[in-house]
Amino acid sequence: MLCADLVEVWWKDSAGKTKKSQSVLEDISASGACFQLEVPVPLGVVLRWRSEQKKFAGVVRYCVYREIGYFVGVQFEPSSRWSKTKYAPAHLLDLEKLIRQASKTGPKQPVDSVRKR
Repeated sequence: MLCADLVEVWWKDSAGKTKKSQSVLEDISASGACFQLEVPVPLGVVLRWRSEQKKFAGVVRYCVYREIGYFVGVQFEPSSRWSKTKYAPAHLLDLEKLIRQASKTGPKQPVDSVRKR
């Protein structure tokens, strides 16, 4: 699910010191999430964050810089699996639901009837 929410994340560096950063939660699923940060996060570390109802933790599987920041992919630990009942991001877009709705309504105008002028 695509989403947007500001969350604070934290992890331990190689010296065992806790690092914290504000991040944008970009997408989320039962098994993982993607965060956008201003700083890189090492692969293999456990990234943590919390909602009002639950604490989450996952292993960093990728960290890629893309024009506006570092995108950090996390695979949740089994005890941290996500569901809407455990945490609802401020903005949440279910693409599968959107596609189902669009397929029910169909296109407004058949593609064959659109002509260049």
